[in-house]
Amino acid sequence: MAQKLYIRPIAFADSPQSEEGGAIRLAGGLVYASRFALILRDGHKVLSRRRFSVDEAGDLFGALPDAPAAEAEVQWANLKAVHAPLACGARVLRLDQPQVMGILNVTPDSFSDGGKFLDKPEAALEHAAGMLEAGAAIIDVGGESTRPGAPAVWEGDEVKRVVPVIHKLAASGAAISIDSRRSTVIAEALAAGAHVVNDVSALRHDPRSVDVVAASGVPVVLMHAPGGEKDLHADGDYADVVLDVFDALRDRRDAAIAGGIARDRILLDPGIGFGKSLAENLALINALPLFHALGQPLLLGASRKRMIGALSGEVPAHQRLGGSVLLAAKGFEAGAQMVRVHDVAETVQALRVWRGLRDAALTDFSQLGA
Repeated sequence: MAQKLYIRPIAFADSPQSEEGGAIRLAGGLVYASRFALILRDGHKVLSRRRFSVDEAGDLFGALPDAPAAEAEVQWANLKAVHAPLACGARVLRLDQPQVMGILNVTPDSFSDGGKFLDKPEAALEHAAGMLEAGAAIIDVGGESTRPGAPAVWEGDEVKRVVPVIHKLAASGAAISIDSRRSTVIAEALAAGAHVVNDVSALRHDPRSVDVVAASGVPVVLMHAPGGEKDLHADGDYADVVLDVFDALRDRRDAAIAGGIARDRILLDPGIGFGKSLAENLALINALPLFHALGQPLLLGASRKRMIGALSGEVPAHQRLGGSVLLAAKGFEAGAQMVRVHDVAETVQALRVWRGLRDAALTDFSQLGA
């Protein structure tokens, strides 16, 4: 088996001047990385882990054999790549700073807010309007619960749940994503005015979805989940969860490109809570900056998830605000371009304070010294 290479940012700077230029701007955002780990593995065995600075990158890559050296250059360029804005109808979502995606579940059984908006289009629209007013850049509409043990939903029912809401949201000018893994639902949602596809199966569940997304030209979020059609949470057996999920997302990105989807239309999501243990979820969030080496914008969805309850006395989903905001902030610090949340107002407030801190660091010339 050929060796695989990974470049993981492991140290960060408040600003480029604090490192006298020895830091890269991570993925075109507001985070600066100054030290990195170059990891080589063969199969499931890690062969080496070498730490390096920005100034040492060229010499280190040059000493590698041809194939790993070429991959190192690709990933290094990916880490520094600037991502173009996403066009969502009349709205444009800039990816040089984090954006907040608000969750709107029109389902009877989602783990956090199931039933609140099912068959209640006016209540759903009022909730969406509140999220937009609070600062959500995009509303993610879903008609199927993907929590562990949730029953499958007939696509006709899913269409009936999401399309009326999407149609009315689109009329208001909102940016909208459709959270679905079925091609029929995706096609109907796009026809009703959705602008982005968010597929928790990374386009594996329904082979026709690739063609629908490719033909539409809309952006798509590919999320990692280890399981198949019946249970997305099954088969979560990892040698190294971080590197295995990295490889799986690279494979799904490449499959999407082979299916006709433009690379600059693809976002990636490591799938927190999907077929991962508490320790594995924590490892993925801590390693989130690594995933910029794939060269795609990143989405983090950890809002109200089971891991927060596991770390805080098993509090129920509606009492996980503090943990949810902290995980969103962890996404900001990792350079994630988008966070998917239930609690928009609180997350946007945290984002604005974080953005103020980043801006202040960039203009703090006292770091230059005498």
